[in-house]
Amino acid sequence: MHIYFLQHSPLLGPARLADWLEGMGHSHNHCRLDEGELPPPLDNCDALVVLDALEPPDPALEKRERKLVDRALRSRKPVLGIGYGAGLIAEALGAIVSRAVVPEAGWRTLTLDPASPFDLPETFEALLWHRDIFGLPDASLPLGSTDDGPVQGFAWDLGRVVALQCHLELDAAHTQRLLESFDPAGNPRPSLPADVLDDPRRFDRQSAALDRVLTQWLAAP
Repeated sequence: MHIYFLQHSPLLGPARLADWLEGMGHSHNHCRLDEGELPPPLDNCDALVVLDALEPPDPALEKRERKLVDRALRSRKPVLGIGYGAGLIAEALGAIVSRAVVPEAGWRTLTLDPASPFDLPETFEALLWHRDIFGLPDASLPLGSTDDGPVQGFAWDLGRVVALQCHLELDAAHTQRLLESFDPAGNPRPSLPADVLDDPRRFDRQSAALDRVLTQWLAAP
């Protein structure tokens, strides 16, 4: 399969997503909306991944991106969204995206919802970094929750569409770049805590969760 990434920031790239796809024999390409590139035609890819963003793209590009997401949801192609990208999917499916009362940043314990279709442990640690939350769209199944976030993701259309609030794609190297480069001035997104890198085994366990999610996502009917 050929996967297209919609990227909105140099700090929030595919990270382990690209490694996993290459390891499984898939190809991928990028659309850098943060550099003014136009979203590609949907026919150019077999699956679409909408990455997180520090800020939405230019309004004209955002309009094009939303149209592409709408078309992808109506297609039979797999669609995955993370953070901002997950919010675009949720909105396109009729859910509300709003500012979180308690933004989440750092490692949190995520509890799988009883109705969750994801092949994941009942509880596991995930790296969170978000200021916005979204509701659960109609006909979707929830991923699970944290103490401060009742909806950490969902699956729709038998798992063909997946939205994730958590950053399962981040590894230690990319997280280090976020710690060194993110400027919280004028940005309501919270800073990541300095101890987020203290235990490298957390990233290993998170990568195992990502492997399960991606395998299940691309195998969806």
